[in-house]
Amino acid sequence: MFFPKPSNVTLKSLSTLRRRFATTLITKPFPDDPTGAYYDEVAADAVSSGDYSALRDVLNKRVQDGFNNNKRSFSFITHSNCSPSLIVKLVETISHLNEGYTRRNALDLLVARLCKIRRREEALRVIESLARGGVCVPTAWTFYPILRSLTREKSLDHARGVVDLMAELGIGLDQIGYNVFLKAYCYVGAFDEAVGVLRKMEEEGIAPDARTFDALVLGACRAGKVDGAMVILRRMVDDGVPMMYSTHMYVIGTLLRMKCYEHVMRYVRSFVGKNKLLDAELLGVLASKLVNLKKGEEAMSILEEMKQRGVPMGYKLREFYKMNAGKENGARVDGVVEEGGYGV
Repeated sequence: MFFPKPSNVTLKSLSTLRRRFATTLITKPFPDDPTGAYYDEVAADAVSSGDYSALRDVLNKRVQDGFNNNKRSFSFITHSNCSPSLIVKLVETISHLNEGYTRRNALDLLVARLCKIRRREEALRVIESLARGGVCVPTAWTFYPILRSLTREKSLDHARGVVDLMAELGIGLDQIGYNVFLKAYCYVGAFDEAVGVLRKMEEEGIAPDARTFDALVLGACRAGKVDGAMVILRRMVDDGVPMMYSTHMYVIGTLLRMKCYEHVMRYVRSFVGKNKLLDAELLGVLASKLVNLKKGEEAMSILEEMKQRGVPMGYKLREFYKMNAGKENGARVDGVVEEGGYGV
């Protein structure tokens, strides 16, 4: 069995922390029952006062007390104060944290913060500085904020350069990393490039997951390759991969834009009857969209199915159904129905 490593916080070290916080940060005496927010405030005050020894102590202590660093831990870094000297001091501080999880967690969160304020070059320098000599070995997770930031801005060449740096450090892309690239290619409709990423994943023995296929369906739909999207969907069904809600929405939206009304109705009906909540979402959304597209007969067909299956309708869909039930000359489609689940 594995047991947690005993804390190396002694009564003496605890009293030292209390004295440091009491003398350096007089307005925030060390409480008997600290919170994560308290540690965030103390860290910010330590940097503001230039006491990086106090920052080191609080970053160590918070993890020992069970308060992992989070996205607010380095929120004291802003566009205006993110200077080279501050980065150097933070790198030095992290290099003197307790080895292992505490040090790497601080590295990961510092990189994430720098990416948040769009200081990616500084984030890469931090990683390289701490990786040198094995002071703090990064993982693929350390690079995710940089990759996500670059791919969101469609800077795919720069993102590939980051992957090259990862390779130099002996770090390969994992499932999450590949999905970041897949989503980026698919978002811009570069479906062929996305398929190439999928092949690379499979060559390395990395199994695609629901997010992988969700991105591929998005890419196929954006590229106008509905047949390709259907092939991906069939593979998901064959492989037993659960579909995300967004996956269905990509297909429904694309088929409606192509005015393939019968096709989209068949698509939705092929997935109903297995999950009541999903039934309500898919049928309700499709009915709402059909009403708004002035396709009254098709909308009534879906609403009839909702009634037969006992699937709840939102207020506006219910009123639309009451107004048009039994009419032989087509449904009236004057109003606009909000396109949320249930057609609320």
